[in-house]
Order: sequence, then C-alpha cells, then structure tokens
Amino acid sequence: MFAFLLINRFFLPALRIFNTLINEGDSTLRDDYLAEAQKVITDPMVLVNVVSRRAKQLKNGYKPLVESLERLSAEDMALREIIEGKINYQLDENDSY
Repeated sequence: MFAFLLINRFFLPALRIFNTLINEGDSTLRDDYLAEAQKVITDPMVLVNVVSRRAKQLKNGYKPLVESLERLSAEDMALREIIEGKINYQLDENDSY
C-alpha cells in the first residue's frame, strides 16, 4: 500500500511533467537520446527534473556544453549533455521519498 502511494504521489506527477515536455509545441524528445540518458540517470523523476532545469537554462541563453552539427531543441541538447557526462546532479540529503 505504501509503495502504491509513493508511485501515485511522485511518479505520476513526474510523468505528467515529462509528457508536457514531449508535447510542448514542435518540441519532441528524440527516442534514442532519451533511451541513452535513461542509462545515465535511471530515476525518471530525477531525469525529468535535470532535463527541464537544463532546458530552461538553455532557453534563457546559457551556452550548450556539447557541440552539435544539427539543430536540437533545448530538451534534446540537455539529454545530449547528460549522455556525454557534462551534467551532474546531487540529491539533497534532506529530501527522501
């Protein structure tokens, strides 16, 4: 029962945010980048937060940490940065779920 509440409380909102990222205008995440990034950050909630925060930075004018020959959306660029190990994250010790 407790595990079910955790899934509903934390996982489903993360999926809604992720779905918003995917369906936002013309911005769709590339499946190959997403699959590779999920190997680096296995927790979907953490991945959603890292991608959304970095994408927001990129949209606000921050320089990409990786070069690309093709034009990528901010979300795809964030995924590439995760895949190539340019983005680190640290969980707050006080936050536990």
